[in-house]
Parts: sequence; structure tokens; C-alpha cells
Amino acid sequence: MLVIGLTGGIGMGKSTVAKMFARLGVPSFNADEAVHALQAPNGAAIPAIAAAFPGTVQNGVLNRAALRNIVLADPSALKRLEKIMHPLVRRAQKQFSSSATRQQRRAILLDIPLLFESTAKNGIKKTMDLTLTVSCPRDVQINRVKARGAMSPEQIATIIAKQMPDAEKRRRADVTIRTGLSRFHTIRTVRRLVKDLL
Repeated sequence: MLVIGLTGGIGMGKSTVAKMFARLGVPSFNADEAVHALQAPNGAAIPAIAAAFPGTVQNGVLNRAALRNIVLADPSALKRLEKIMHPLVRRAQKQFSSSATRQQRRAILLDIPLLFESTAKNGIKKTMDLTLTVSCPRDVQINRVKARGAMSPEQIATIIAKQMPDAEKRRRADVTIRTGLSRFHTIRTVRRLVKDLL
């Protein structure tokens, strides 16, 4: 089974590209969606988050905005959160991969925002047969995140500054998928890639 790793900064179009792969028969694991499930009311990560970040959980429900403010302001807090979340996400990813193997899938896509950042910690890139990154101009990226309406411009800038630069992701990836030209261009690129791989 071919294992494809997909990464890219916030607002670059990872989820959109992953859905394109899924429509072409390549199921995808979305690390961000796994995080949301783990942090959902009474999710598996809630007890540990409540203990590590007092006041962010009330009646089993996480205040995401409060937690975001804490980790954006304090690098050590971000590391504490990652120590909680990363093992749980990796477990969910392994379950997804095992299920795909049992179903005899020809390929899977692992949508992992911190694919390259986490390589030194757990060697996850070694499990990939191919790595992709999505990329678009900075103004397009910022406008996409603004359209979600969940973060202030300052928070968006802080997140982008903390992420690996787009140019570095493009340098490390085997393939770059441009998402800032047009949806048609992106779809055509993904279709060609899937055809070549499968």
C-alpha cells in the first residue's frame, strides 16, 4: 500500500486537496479532524487537557479559544499540549492505516500539518512513500484563514510565524501542489498525480 504524506501551512488548502484525493479513491486521514474528535466534549484528550490547563475545560467541554490564547502566548504551553495530543493522534492514524491495509487499499493519504516538523521527534516521514505539500501566495493564505472568522489578524500572523516557512516545506516535499491559481488547476494536478501513482 502506497502511503502519501500531505502537509502545508494554515490556509494553504490541505483539506481541500485531501478531499480531492478521496473522491479519486484515495482515502485520507486528517490529523486536524482527529484532534477535533479527541478534544470534543468528553473526548479522549479532555481529562489530560483539563489537568494541564486549568480553567479551559468546563463540564467536559473544552474552551478552544481559551486554550488557543494560552498556547499562542507561551511556547512551553504549546509543548505541553503537543505532548498530550501527538500520541493520541498517532494512535488514531495507525488505526486508520491498519483498517486500510485490511481493506486492501492501493494507497492512503495522511494529512498531517506538522509532517516535517515532527520528523525529528518520531520519524513519521520515514513511513511515507511520497510527501506532498500544498502552497499558495501569502495574501491568499491569510484571506482564506480570515474567511473562517475564528481568529484575529494578530492570531493568524502568530500562527504563520510559528509554522515552518512555506519555502522550506516546498524544499523538503517530493511534490508541491499549487492551490493559489484556480480550483481547476489544483484538481487537474491531483488527477494527474493519482493517475501516475496508481
